[in-house]
Parts: sequence; C-alpha cells; structure tokens
Amino acid sequence: MLEPAVVALRLLQYLGAMILLGSSLFLLYAPPGLRAGQAAALRWARPLLLAAGAALAIASLLQIAAQSIALSGSFAEGLKRETLEAVVAYMPQGKAALARAAAAILAMLALLLVPAGRLRLGIAAGFGAAATVSLVWMGHAAATEGALGPLHRLSDGLHVLAAAVWIGALAAFLALLLARPRSAEAQHALHTALAGFAGVGTAAVAVLLATGAVNSWILVGPDRIASLWTTPYGRLLALKVVLFLAMLGFAAANRYRLTPALARSLARTRDADAELAALRRSLTVEATLGVGVLLLVAWFGTLAPPAAG
Repeated sequence: MLEPAVVALRLLQYLGAMILLGSSLFLLYAPPGLRAGQAAALRWARPLLLAAGAALAIASLLQIAAQSIALSGSFAEGLKRETLEAVVAYMPQGKAALARAAAAILAMLALLLVPAGRLRLGIAAGFGAAATVSLVWMGHAAATEGALGPLHRLSDGLHVLAAAVWIGALAAFLALLLARPRSAEAQHALHTALAGFAGVGTAAVAVLLATGAVNSWILVGPDRIASLWTTPYGRLLALKVVLFLAMLGFAAANRYRLTPALARSLARTRDADAELAALRRSLTVEATLGVGVLLLVAWFGTLAPPAAG
C-alpha cells in the first residue's frame, strides 16, 4: 500500500526540483523578449516556479513521513515525533529530503519577495540546483560504497542536473506555446528561444548519455547485461531507454523540422498558427515521455539493482 505512494512522492520531487532549476535557467538564458518581468506573455513564469517549489516541499516532507512509517512498520509509530526525528537525524535520505524541502521553501520566498528580474531567477535556480543535486541521495548512488561511491554520486549528480535543464526547458516551452503567442514579436522571440536552446539541449543530452552509461555500468555491471531482462529493475531500465530514445526523436524533429518550418513561416510574414500547433503537439508528447522516464526512475529507484545481487 505504501509503495505506490512512495513512487508518487519520488516522482513529484524529481519534477518539482527539475522544473524549479530548469525553467529558471531557461528564463535566464532566453532572449530578452522572453525574460520574466519583461514580457506580459510570461505571466505564467512565477506561478509555474511556485507550483514546482510547493510540490517539491510537500513531497519531500511527506517522504520523511513515509520513510518513518516504513522504518517503524506502522503508521501510528511512524508519525510519532521521535521516529520522524530519527529519520532526519540518522538517515542520509531523511537529511536530503529535509534539505530539499528547505531549498524549495527558500526558493518560493525569493519568488514572492524579490522583485522580478534576473536576481530572482538566479536565486530560484540556485536553490533548484541544490534541491536537484540532493536527489542523488534518493537513489542508488547514495548506497554505493568503496572507491566507486564518489564516482557514482558525481555521475548521478551531473545526470540529474542535465535532466533538469531539459525537463525545465520543456515545461517553459510548453507554457509559452499554450499561451498561444499572437503578435509577430512574440512569435519571433519564441523561435529565437527554440533555436537558441539547440546547443544547450545537445550538451544536456551528451551529459545524460555519458553519465547514464557510467551509472548503468556501476549498477548493472558488464557481467550481468545478459541477464538484465530477467529482473524487474532491468525491464524498467530497458523501458526507460526506449522512452528516452523516443524523446530524442521528438527533440530532433523539433530542432531540424518544426523550428525551421516556423522560421520560414515568420520570414514570409504569414500566419504561423499551423507551425505553432505542430510544435505544441510535438512538445506535449516529448514532455509526456519525459514524465514517463521520471516515473520509471522513481519506480526502479525503489528496487534492488542487479549489481546488488
């Protein structure tokens, strides 16, 4: 009964931290016409980041309660103050969850109290980065011992940071497209942002591939690849790879087909509604696949990897 709730809480923490970091970064490096506080079209920016922070804070605190319940073996004992304090005081996962909640709350305070602009976004991105890195202690890297431990945690930290850049940008692009920009200036700014993200997105994918290979080598091991399909962990990992490759396919279509099509339409100063609708559909599917990948990560993060056998 508790396991689905734990997976859901893990997913919310992944999404909250990555949107808080990635969407803030997107708004920092986006073209000036798209930056928060400079364009009326970005009224969604602060609510999106506040929602991400709230989801992260609540899910992190609830995870401490879930760990406490699992540790004690009952809801009544798990929700007692002394058990909750023990989880935070003695379990690295509990400390990390409390740190995530604190980072989320501080980011929300900055979003509410600091005037709109780059400083506010920079503070939100900083706390988002801290929360994202702390996700390492929610996964298998935290339990890796010996000489491989530091390497695994470094690799996993870079992995979640790169994922946050991609997921957060997807959330921002979707919000921009769902706002249905009508003016030629807004559509040109959107195209510039899409084209400008190409280099950042490519770098994020390269980091994801490299660190994913390192993490898999540590958790699976070269001598267990043949039997990977026989374990629940291995099957979920394989499905994650399939969804990730599908995401890459949609990202490539956006970069090499749909974004140039939007540019051609804007260059001819004609209506670009069809091109924007195509981008909206494609990014919606890509974002849905991204959520699917994070759900699988949240799920198989609760299972023993082959290397633990």
